Amino acid sequence: MLATHGRTNRRAGTATASLAVGLMVGASLLGSPLAAQGAAPSTASKGNVTPELVRIAKEAPSRSVEVIVQFRSRAALAAGADSVRAAGGDPGSKLALIDGLQATIDARRAVRLAGLSGVRAVTLNGRVDTKAYSGDLDKDRLATAYNHSIRADNVWFNDGGTTGQGVGVAVIDTGIAGDHVDFRKSQNDASSRVVASVVVNPDATTPKDTVGHGTHVAGLIAGNGSVRPSSDRLDGRYAGVAPGADLVNVKVADDQGNATVADVINGLQFVVDKKSEFNIRVANLSLASTVAQSYTIDPLDAAVEQAWFAGVTVVAASGNSGPDSVKYAPGNDPYAISVGGADDRGTKDPSDDVVAPWSSTGNTQDGIRKPELMAPGARLVSTLAPRSAYAAQCPTCIVSGQYLRLGGTSMAAGVVSGAAALLAQVNPSWTPDQIKGALIAKHRDVPGVGEEIAVDDARGASGDDLVSNVGLTANSFIDVATGLVDPARTGWRGLEWEAATGEMRTGWRGASFVCSCVATAAMADDDPRRLTLGGADPTRTGWRRTGWRDASMDPARTGWRTVDWATSFTR
Repeated sequence: MLATHGRTNRRAGTATASLAVGLMVGASLLGSPLAAQGAAPSTASKGNVTPELVRIAKEAPSRSVEVIVQFRSRAALAAGADSVRAAGGDPGSKLALIDGLQATIDARRAVRLAGLSGVRAVTLNGRVDTKAYSGDLDKDRLATAYNHSIRADNVWFNDGGTTGQGVGVAVIDTGIAGDHVDFRKSQNDASSRVVASVVVNPDATTPKDTVGHGTHVAGLIAGNGSVRPSSDRLDGRYAGVAPGADLVNVKVADDQGNATVADVINGLQFVVDKKSEFNIRVANLSLASTVAQSYTIDPLDAAVEQAWFAGVTVVAASGNSGPDSVKYAPGNDPYAISVGGADDRGTKDPSDDVVAPWSSTGNTQDGIRKPELMAPGARLVSTLAPRSAYAAQCPTCIVSGQYLRLGGTSMAAGVVSGAAALLAQVNPSWTPDQIKGALIAKHRDVPGVGEEIAVDDARGASGDDLVSNVGLTANSFIDVATGLVDPARTGWRGLEWEAATGEMRTGWRGASFVCSCVATAAMADDDPRRLTLGGADPTRTGWRRTGWRDASMDPARTGWRTVDWATSFTR
C-alpha cells in the first residue's frame, strides 16, 4: 500500500517525562487565545507530539519546522492562528477536515504549543521527510488501465514509493481546478498540490479552468484519488502517473479556451523564470500552433528550446490530425518529447494496444520523425473541472460526477509528463536529454503502435541509454552559447511578474502560492507592429500590456491567433 506524503502516525511514540517538563509551556503562551478560553496549558502529553519532533527540539531547539496542529474543537481551531502567533510561530492554511492548521515554528516552541489543553496534537508535516510516502494507493482499486499498461504502478512501489513527490510539473493549458479533491496533499492535509498559479492571458477574467482541458490533463499527470476519505466511494479509483507530484498552473487561455502563440511563450517564460522556486522539472504542452513552419524559425519552438536548455523537460502532444501531420509547434521541435496517442482498449495488457487513428505521426517539414513516443490517450478518465465547458458539451462523458472521459494526444502527453516526473524524482540529476533518452531507449515495442513508454524500465536506464538530441541544430532565435533566446535577434524584451488582486487571486485553500501573476513586458508605444493582448480591466487585474516587438509575431501577418487543443470527446 502506498500513502500520500503528509500522512504521519499522530499517536506514535511518547516524549520522556524529563523532556516534557523541560519544555513545558512558558509564560508567553499563558495569554494566548486558547488560554483565554479556559484551555489551560499543560505539558506535552503522551501521544500528542511525535518522538521525531521531540528529538529535534532537544538537539536543535531553534530549528524551524513545518507542523500540523490539530485542535480539540472547532472553537479552538477558530483561535488557532492567534495561538500559533502567540507561541512565536507563523500560521498557515487551515485543515478544516481534521480541525487542524499548518504552521511554521521552531521545534522547541512546537513542543510547547502541543502542551496547550486545546491542542490535540502537533506533528511534523510529512513533507519534511520524503520517505514518509509509503502507503494508501492501491493499484488493484484503480478503475483505469493506463497506469498498468505503461507499468507506472510498478514504479510506485519501488524504493519506498516513487510517485513524483517534490517534482514540479507545469501544465501550460486552460487552467487547473486546484481545489479538486484529487489534488489534495493527503487525507489529512487538504491543501492543494497545485503550488502555483499564473494567468498570462489578459482576456481571462478568472484563474479557474472554465474549459476543462487543463484540469483533465493535470489529473492524468498527478491526480490522486487515494487522498479521498476512506468512506468515499471514489477513494482510490483514479490516479495520475505521478500522484505525488506538485503542479504549477500556467493558464494561457481566456475563459473560452482561446490562446495565442504569444500567450504560450509567456507561459514558458514563467516556467523558466520560476523553475528553481517551484522545482519545475517538466512542462506539459497539450496544444499546437495553427501555422505550420520549420522549427528553426518558429518562435514557439524557440521558447520550447529555451526551457529545455534551462533544465525543463518539455513534453508536447503530436496533434490529432492523423498521419503526415506533425508540422506544428511545439510537437515538431526535435528537442522536445513529442507524444502520439495509443488506444489501450481499456485493458492492462499492452499486447492489444493500437495506434489511435487520430494521432498525428510522420515527418516534420525539417525531415524529423515524430512523435518519438506513444502513450495511452484514448478514452482516459481524469479529473473534471466543475461547471466547465467540456462538462456541458459532453454530459455523457462525465464519470461518477467528478471525472471526465476524453481522448487525444493531449491526454497521451499528460501520461508521459507524469512518467518524466517519476524519473526526475528517482534521478534528480538527470537532464532533459537524459530523461528523454531513458524513455526512448527503454520503450516497449508494441505491434501496430511502435515505441510505447515503459516507465519501470526507463527508471533504471544508464550509460548510452541516457543519450539523446545529439547533433541537432537549435532554433535560429537561440544563442547557442547560452541556450537562451537572443533578444537581439527577436526583439523580445524581458518579462516581469506581479501579483494580481481581488477576483484574479485563486481561492484554493492551502495552496502554498495562491497568487495569480501576470506577464508584463515594456514595449515602445510608437511600434505599430506590436501584438496587443489586452481585454481585461487593468485596474482590477494589475495587468499591463504585454507584447513582442518582432514583426513575425504580428497576428495580421502570421495568422497565429489561436492554438489548437489536441483533444476530443470519446465515450
